Amino acid sequence: MAREKAFLVSMRFFISAVIATFTFVIWTTSARAQDPAVVNAKTIQVKFENDKVRVLEANLPPGVKEAVHSHPGYVIYVLEGGKYRNYASDGKTTEGELKTGEVLYRDPLTHAAENIGNTTMHMILVELKPSPIR
Repeated sequence: MAREKAFLVSMRFFISAVIATFTFVIWTTSARAQDPAVVNAKTIQVKFENDKVRVLEANLPPGVKEAVHSHPGYVIYVLEGGKYRNYASDGKTTEGELKTGEVLYRDPLTHAAENIGNTTMHMILVELKPSPIR
């Protein structure tokens, strides 16, 4: 009886450890998978990064739709504008136009964008990192 109880306790511990490890792996993989420079490596490149900001350059050719990704609060400087369709994480789809020379601030979001125009959109994105707590 004591051996069975010890076996059950060790099995519960083992199963809990496996579940915890699996959950951690999925959580860290999905967090990395949402990095725009990782999931959209063909269209978005990191140009600069430090502990305060990360600067990305994005080139989105006509007809290209990005993979879903996330941004913290960020600023967009539009070098070459165009028409886009935005797919929000809540399922809402919107369309708009970014104008060349425009500068915008966006709150943190998870989305995908699609270039629905006939010119390549070219932007600089400055992602803001949280200040360390002192």
